[in-house]
Amino acid sequence: MHELSLVASLFDVIECHVKEQKPKAVTRVRVQLGRMSGVVPELFETAFDTYKKGTLAEDAELEIVVVPVKARCRSCRRIFRPAPDAYSCPHCGSDRWKLLEGTDIVLEKIEIEI
Repeated sequence: MHELSLVASLFDVIECHVKEQKPKAVTRVRVQLGRMSGVVPELFETAFDTYKKGTLAEDAELEIVVVPVKARCRSCRRIFRPAPDAYSCPHCGSDRWKLLEGTDIVLEKIEIEI
């Protein structure tokens, strides 16, 4: 379960960002997970709930925003959302396209109590 190591890294980033403000607690964390990031949202949430025990984020709520996949065809230049098992542009049929969104993991927001 690589989600646990991702959550451990997430907590390192959270701690680094909030330590100067000396918060009482982290109350909410919002994370964007790309549909093709390789992360299972349910496992990420379970790892978060396990890892947060005994930290400033012990009572924090995790909000996960799943970002759909977006691609641009290199032949016709049109932007589209590929189906999970589709390997060609729905507009021109080309198999030459580039992913634009849906592969990243982004820490979007940290809310704290001071």
